[in-house]
Amino acid sequence: MNMSGIPKDFLKCISDDGSCVSLDSMWLTSVPEWLENLTNLTELRLGSNLLSSLPEWLGNLTELTGLHLDNNRLASLPEWLGNLTELTGLHLDNNELTSLPDTLANLTNLTTLYLYCNQMTSLPEWLGNLTNLTELRLEINELSCLPEWLGNLTGLTTLRLDNNQLTRLPDTLANLTNLTELDLSSNLLSSLPEWLGNLTTLTTLGLANNQLAGLPDTLANLTNLTKLDLSSNLLSSVPEWLGNLTGLTELYLDYNQLTSLPDTLANLTNLTTLYLYCNQMTSPPEWLENLTGLTELYLYNNPSHSHSRPDRPKFPGGYDFWEG
Repeated sequence: MNMSGIPKDFLKCISDDGSCVSLDSMWLTSVPEWLENLTNLTELRLGSNLLSSLPEWLGNLTELTGLHLDNNRLASLPEWLGNLTELTGLHLDNNELTSLPDTLANLTNLTTLYLYCNQMTSLPEWLGNLTNLTELRLEINELSCLPEWLGNLTGLTTLRLDNNQLTRLPDTLANLTNLTELDLSSNLLSSLPEWLGNLTTLTTLGLANNQLAGLPDTLANLTNLTKLDLSSNLLSSVPEWLGNLTGLTELYLDYNQLTSLPDTLANLTNLTTLYLYCNQMTSPPEWLENLTGLTELYLYNNPSHSHSRPDRPKFPGGYDFWEG
């Protein structure tokens, strides 16, 4: 690779084979012009800078498979970005985007698309044609509803929708049967659809900080779950079938209205993390002492029967279990 014209201070940012340039966190206000000559680049990292626009010649780097533009000040994207049809990963998170150009529909090789921490209120229809996507992150935007076509992205294994304004989910999401991670936390959901229990490949399900007062029984089918977050909802009880999810290692039930727990949770012997704090339970369940794999147990801010502390279950470590 011809290094002429590249400032000496930037040589350390170029990989030995010249295929990758990493210019993250360099306080750049513009994209260095010497990049224009590196037409064989396959990965360009420009994250965590001060970029508010992109030069047109960047569209000539058509060999790029990875482009990181995260953590900048981009309020819009140029049409020519759709020329980079070899891209498999595009990181646009933590900018100021409200929309995307239609030319991005050409990026049909994308497997990873990060759009989180922007200001998007809706999703463009062409996004449903990017059927090679396996990871789509849309959290921390301003989405109040989701389009039906989102269910076309059947290759997705990770879908992050947390920290939006969603009140319901389209039934077409039932088609996303390859999902292993689904995060719906910090929305406005008051109920969950029955079809959620059909996503049986899920290992992580985030439902925290919604308005859920109950759970559909179909969730009992999610036996591959290792992490379930139900914190900060309106649950006054949890169903017996929760004890069937014996693969769980993390269970978060804090900040609800629970007064007791079903004895079936004694079956969750793989748990290492259990959050039960800020509920209305008057005493810790006796079966807790059987969960000997626990390394994190939080029970504080629950009322006790009297002003004295109730007997504590026996655990190998020391915990401050209860506050009366």
